[in-house]
Amino acid sequence: MAVFLLLFSVLLFSCFLPRTVVYAQRSFTIRDITLSIEPGPDVRRDINVTLRCRAIVSVSGQEALSREYTIYKDSRPIYTKASSTLEDLLYPLPHSRVSNSGRYKCAINIQGQQMSSRVQKLTVTGLSKPLLHLNKSLVMNGEELTATCTAPNETGSILFYFYEGTKEIVEEQVNSDQVEVKFRLDSEGIHWIHCSYKVFVGGDSLKSNESNSVIVSVKELPFAVVLEIAPQSRIYEGDLVFISCTVSNGSEDPHLSSEDPHLISEETHLYLSQGNKLLSSGHTKVNYSMMALANSPEDFECKLEMGKIKKTTTKTVLVLELFSTPTLTMSPAEVFQKEYLTLTCKSKSYASERLRPEELTYTLDPLQSLLIPKEDGVFFGRVLQYDFNYTCVATARGIVKRSPTLTIRPKVFVSTPKISAVGLVVIGRPFQILCQSDTGSLPINYTLMEDYEPLRTVSVERSSDQAVFTVTISGSEQIKRYMCEAKNSRKEGELSKRLSVAVVEPLTEPTLIAGSAKFPNLPDVSEGDHLYLVCSVKGTPPVTFKWYRVGSELPLYITMSHDTNADYQIPALSKDHSGTYYCEAVNHANNVVRSDPVVIEVRLALWKKSVIGGVCLVALVVSVVLLALRFRSKRGKRQAAAELSVLQALNQMSL
Repeated sequence: MAVFLLLFSVLLFSCFLPRTVVYAQRSFTIRDITLSIEPGPDVRRDINVTLRCRAIVSVSGQEALSREYTIYKDSRPIYTKASSTLEDLLYPLPHSRVSNSGRYKCAINIQGQQMSSRVQKLTVTGLSKPLLHLNKSLVMNGEELTATCTAPNETGSILFYFYEGTKEIVEEQVNSDQVEVKFRLDSEGIHWIHCSYKVFVGGDSLKSNESNSVIVSVKELPFAVVLEIAPQSRIYEGDLVFISCTVSNGSEDPHLSSEDPHLISEETHLYLSQGNKLLSSGHTKVNYSMMALANSPEDFECKLEMGKIKKTTTKTVLVLELFSTPTLTMSPAEVFQKEYLTLTCKSKSYASERLRPEELTYTLDPLQSLLIPKEDGVFFGRVLQYDFNYTCVATARGIVKRSPTLTIRPKVFVSTPKISAVGLVVIGRPFQILCQSDTGSLPINYTLMEDYEPLRTVSVERSSDQAVFTVTISGSEQIKRYMCEAKNSRKEGELSKRLSVAVVEPLTEPTLIAGSAKFPNLPDVSEGDHLYLVCSVKGTPPVTFKWYRVGSELPLYITMSHDTNADYQIPALSKDHSGTYYCEAVNHANNVVRSDPVVIEVRLALWKKSVIGGVCLVALVVSVVLLALRFRSKRGKRQAAAELSVLQALNQMSL
C-alpha cells in the first residue's frame, strides 16, 4: 500500500510540472519561443526580410530532440520544417512585396508538447509600376486588341484595370503578376490606353500608380456601309418604301490593301433591321420593300460584320399620317338601360392632298352590335342592359386604324325607395329616417319630404353610404307626413310610401288616487278596509308602475300594464298602514314620472267605536250617579247639623 501511494504521488507531481516530459529515460521542457522580423516590422518593397523563430528548450541528456517548427501568416500555416538542431528557424521573404504584409507567428512541437510565439506584424509599403503592352498600335474600327498588364514581381491576389483615357474598359482578378485581356475600340481616331492594379492584403487593398500609356490608332473600315431609302421625302403611310443596304470599297488607305487577310479571307455579312426585328440579310447587298407605317417604333439599321469587325449605319424615316387615329364618342355622356344613344367615330385630320373623304370609311367592332349606321361614322341604337365594349375602325387604302376601346356602362334607374325609422321614435326627441332603394346606379339623390314639401337632400355616391335624415315630431300623427324621393337620372324621381312606424308618447300627468271599495276616492279609511292605490298616467303603453311609501327606498309593488293605469291593493288595513304614498311610472321613452304624495290615515273599526261609545256612556252614567249620591250625602249631613244646632239653642233658651 505504501509503494502504491508513492507511485501515485510521483505521477501527480509530474502532471503539475508544465511542458516537462519524461520520455525514454529523458525529460525536457519548452521554456520560451519568440518570433522576430529582420531588419524590422516596417520595410519598403524589394527589401529582403527574414522571420527568425527562436525556441529555448531545456533537456536532459546529450542527444538532440526532433523539433517541428510552423510559421503562420494571418492564422494560416504557410511553412513547416522539422529540425534536430538547436539553431533558430529562419524563414526568408526575398524582395518583399506588399502581399507579404500580415500578422506572423511561429510554433514549435516536440513530442506532442507545443508552444506558440506572440504575433508580430510585418508591413511592406510600395507597389511596382505596372507595365502595359498591346499587340497592335493600328487597328480597324471594331477589330479586337490584346492587352497585357504586368505588376513586376508582385504576388498575391491582384485585380487589374484597363482604361481608355478615364473610362474603364475591362477588369480581371488573378493570382499572378500578369493578366491578358481582349477588347475592341469602336470609334475611329487616337486612343490612349493604360492599366493599373490593386493588391488585396487581408481585409484591405492597395492600388498602384498608372502604367505607361500606349497609343492606339483606330482606322475607319475601307468598306463603307450605305443605307438608302426611297422615296427620300414626303412619305405617307401606305406608300411603298424601298430600302437598300450595300457595302462599297472606296478606301485608298495604303495600310489596308486588297490583300489584307481581314478583308478578303473572312466572310462578310450584312443585316438590315428595324428595332428588334430583322428584316433581311445578305453578303454584299440587301434589298427590302415594305408599306410605310406612321409612328414606326425604331430607326432602320444596316450592319456590316466581317469576322470580329463590325460597322453600322442608321437612318430615320419620317412617315406622314394619311389620316389620324379615330376617336369614338357617345351621346349623351351617360345612358340608362334601354335608352337610345349615338356613337360617333371620326378621324380629326387626313391628308387631303392624298386622300378623298369618301375613301375613309368607319365601322364598329364588333360587327354584330345592335347599333344602326345613320351616316358615315355615326351609329344609333338602344343601349344594352349590360356593359359593352365598342371600337371604331377607320380604313383607307389598306391602312387600318383602331380607336381606343370605349366601354359603355349603362346605368340602372333607381327603384322606388323604402322609408323607415332608425331606432325608437319618441315625440319631442330627434330621431333618424333612412331612405334606401334596392337598385339603382350611383350617385342617387334622396330628398326627404313632409307632405310633398322637400326638407333636405342627401347624395349617396358610394355603396357604403346611406341617406339618413334627422327630424323631430311634436305629435304621433305627424309621422305619417314624411316621404322620400330617389332620383339618379334626368327623369322624375321615384317617391316612397308615407312613413308608418309606432310612435312613443312620453308619460305625463301622473296621478295617485286612494280609496276603499265603499269610498273609491276617499283617502280616509278604517281598519279592515280593502285599500286601492290607483296610479294613472297619460302616454303610450306599455307602462311600468311602481308604488312607494315615504320612508322606504324599495318599491312596495311593481307591475307592467298595457293600459295607462294600474292599482296596488292592501286587502286588510291596520293602523300600521297609515302614512304617505306616491307612485312612479316609465315607458319606452325612458322618462320617469312621479305622482303627488297621498296621505293615508287609517281610522278605528266601527265596532271598536261602538264599544268605546258604550263604555263612555256607562262611565258617564256611573259618574252622574256617584255625583248625585255624593251630593245627597253631603246635604243630609248639613240638615242633621242644623237640627242639632236648633236643639242646642232651644235647650239653652229653656235654661
